[in-house]
Amino acid sequence: LSHPECYGGLVFTSPRALEAIKICLKENSNNDAWSKSLKQRWNTKPVYVVGKATASLVEEIGLTPQGEKSGNAEKLAEYICSREKPNSSAFLFPCGALKREVLPTVLREKGIPLESLTVYQTTQHTDLQESLSSYFSQQGIPASIVFFSPSGVKFCLQHIQKLSGDFINHIKFAAIGPTTAEAMEAAGIPVSCTAESPTPQDLAAGIQKALQLQNC
Repeated sequence: LSHPECYGGLVFTSPRALEAIKICLKENSNNDAWSKSLKQRWNTKPVYVVGKATASLVEEIGLTPQGEKSGNAEKLAEYICSREKPNSSAFLFPCGALKREVLPTVLREKGIPLESLTVYQTTQHTDLQESLSSYFSQQGIPASIVFFSPSGVKFCLQHIQKLSGDFINHIKFAAIGPTTAEAMEAAGIPVSCTAESPTPQDLAAGIQKALQLQNC
């Protein structure tokens, strides 16, 4: 972050990446340098983001996001390629340890360099199994369950299957986007709906439609 002159811009595909950036900026010396000059220098370069949640966090640190309507990595890669020339300065891409290779691959094929930097790791919450068990015992079998990421499928599915038993076929499973839907299908979960874009409104509309079809 201290060397904007080395990069063509920034790419963010996750709110967690911005949380990592915020931790860096909390140190007084970093925060002062960011406020005095670094923020303005980065703002002369494009800052690409994948969705509205990430865009709002980019704005919180004083940068101007673009591409937020993309909704997923594939569409964001297309958007970046339509605006950037090959062999430009590399884009800095703070990301998670489980990042997919879609965006880096598409940019590489178009000759747009990307420097990936792992800044967070996804792990299972220590209270996950206990929290799910508590919910099912108090609320019963839910009408619908929403997954927000492939890692959510990975960490939660076995517990949900165990808690639901034969009633799992009655649950409508929803996905926040196509990447999560693919992970659900690979795990053998029937996807009742996928949000048209990763917003609360589109997700709610999809779930409502799926439940109405089932008369829930």
